[in-house]
Amino acid sequence: MKIKSPLLFVYGTLKRGYCRDHYLKNAKFLGEAQTEASYRLYDCGEYPGLVHDPNGQSIEGELYEISEATWPMLDEVEGVSINLYRRTSIQLLIPYHDMNVQTYLYVPSTDGLKKCGQRWECKIS
Repeated sequence: MKIKSPLLFVYGTLKRGYCRDHYLKNAKFLGEAQTEASYRLYDCGEYPGLVHDPNGQSIEGELYEISEATWPMLDEVEGVSINLYRRTSIQLLIPYHDMNVQTYLYVPSTDGLKKCGQRWECKIS
C-alpha cells in the first residue's frame, strides 16, 4: 500500500457513525486497525481517552489518510491547545505496522475513569 499523505488512527468520536465523523468527511478511510498491545482506553463520559501503558492491550479503531492541512483543525477539535489530548505517533498491527501513523493520546489523569477494554462504544443518545 503506497501512501504519501498523513495517516490518522481514531478510536472514538471521530469514527464512522459517531458524533464527530464529519470532521473526516474529506479523509480516505483505509480500514479498521489495531494498535500494538501497549495502550489503555478509558471512558471519559461523552468521549474516550487513549493512554500509553506498557502493560496495556491492543485497541481497535479506524485508519484514515488525511491531508496535511487537516491537522490544525483536528488539533483544535481534540483540545491540543488546552492539553486535553496530544498528537503523537502510534504503532499499529499488521497490515499497517510499517506505516507512520498519528493519533491523539489523552493527557489528564485517568484516576477514577472506567477502562473500556479494546473498543469504546458511545452510550450517549
